[in-house]
Amino acid sequence: MSEKRYVLSIDQGTTGTRAAIFDQSGTMVGYAYHEHTQIYPKPGWVEHNPIEIWEKTKLVIKEVLEFTKVNPKEIAAIGVTNQRETTVIWDPRNGTPVYNAIVWQDRRTSPMVDYLKQHYLSTIQEKTGLVPDAYFSATKIWWLLDNVPGLRDKAKKGEVIFGTIDTWIIWNLTRGNKDVLTPEKFGAHITDYSNASRTMLFNIHKLDWDDELLEIEGKIPRDILPLPRPSSDKKIYGYTGPEVSQLLNGVSIPVCGDAGDQQAALFGQAGFDIGEVKSTYGTGNFILMNIGDKPIKSKTNLLTTVYYSTEEGRAVYALEGSIFITGAAVQWFRDGLKAIEISDEIEPLAQSTNDTGGVYFVPAFVGLGAPYWDQYARGLIIGITRGTQRRHIARAILESIAYLTRDVLEAMMQDAGMKIPRIKVDGGATKNNFLMQFQADITGIEVWRPVVLETTALGAGYLAGLAVGLWRDLNDVRRNWKLERVFTPKMDEKTRERLYSGWKAAVKRALGWAKEVPWAYGLEEQ
Repeated sequence: MSEKRYVLSIDQGTTGTRAAIFDQSGTMVGYAYHEHTQIYPKPGWVEHNPIEIWEKTKLVIKEVLEFTKVNPKEIAAIGVTNQRETTVIWDPRNGTPVYNAIVWQDRRTSPMVDYLKQHYLSTIQEKTGLVPDAYFSATKIWWLLDNVPGLRDKAKKGEVIFGTIDTWIIWNLTRGNKDVLTPEKFGAHITDYSNASRTMLFNIHKLDWDDELLEIEGKIPRDILPLPRPSSDKKIYGYTGPEVSQLLNGVSIPVCGDAGDQQAALFGQAGFDIGEVKSTYGTGNFILMNIGDKPIKSKTNLLTTVYYSTEEGRAVYALEGSIFITGAAVQWFRDGLKAIEISDEIEPLAQSTNDTGGVYFVPAFVGLGAPYWDQYARGLIIGITRGTQRRHIARAILESIAYLTRDVLEAMMQDAGMKIPRIKVDGGATKNNFLMQFQADITGIEVWRPVVLETTALGAGYLAGLAVGLWRDLNDVRRNWKLERVFTPKMDEKTRERLYSGWKAAVKRALGWAKEVPWAYGLEEQ
């Protein structure tokens, strides 16, 4: 029998799906990646086709095995990480979704959230650690039950099941194998505590679905929800089913690691000590701080969320600041304005000017997340003069990413009552040296960039590998983390605070804009 030396990690993100294979040293042997279609039926609505996502998942599994030539018999386990709150409901008898996946960025349920805030704000915050927002899964499920003909009846009869994208992927990976935790659902219908904590239906203190929340957030039947499990599960969620094992030369591999993408990234950064912070630079920026095994109630509008779990009924928690749009603003500069041809062009363009000439860019395309939580904020560019050029806007876009990150870090330090010694960074945009240096300058905090930037996929791989003994414990994971470069703050404090005060003034002008022109965003009914 071949020695088990690798883990396969599936990272299903907002714009695409990656399959990566890691060895025991935490080195990525290879990966495959494919984007999927973004669907915008109306202003503020964002959807994905779940079938397309699953087809792309199978494709990247096939391609990464072909590219790396790793024998599937040498793969010890599969871990999954995912865009988190995106919502799918499907028929488990045939695997057919009842509607497109409603993506975390989607704003259609803002009126439902207004109702919840008005009547149940403290209940939801106390039980879930979340600030009610259309971002989370609950109101997306509610909307589907109310708007897809016949769906609520099917849900009551147990004929459909819900999942975030991790659940959808794991169910499909294990579909048809009877060796799963939920054989009655024809696959492993599970989620981990970290993903469950993003639905706004999960009691983070009891680590279980909450009946009161299910009732007040749209009378959601409990039976459609997945089984919540530890992120690294020695009981194994399930083994790959016939469809996937066919891609694996007939080998059936345990699926036993699962975490939301941001939690997986902190895990991949070996953020195991209280106070450790990571910032992931992707479509949005997501900043997490490890706060240990007791949840802290935020006073600054941050989220308290489950970080990870390696044991049933126990969890480690994190404070989180979610910034919805950062890297997506660069994509918009490229694809919407056609100002650059490829994303990498923005760095030299931004560096071709010493400042923005007074221009600030607030990327509130879908509202603003932490610490503002204004679902009616919209994007703006302010400070334009006749002297403003493309390069000033390019620089303002990159600087906005660093400003938004500072907003969250300030709130985090206030909640935790401690200074942040360093920011560990990951994600594609961290290759941008200008952005990383400006991040260090505008926060006055060192920025640490690791050798492996794909820490999200790596974290999911670690969680799966720990469940089957490929790594013995967290110390094995910690020893694998390697530093590539440190960015040290160079900006003087006066300049730093002057620039930041300009940013705060620009944000004020973006807040609430959708309420001024609701007709433009499909919000007339308000």
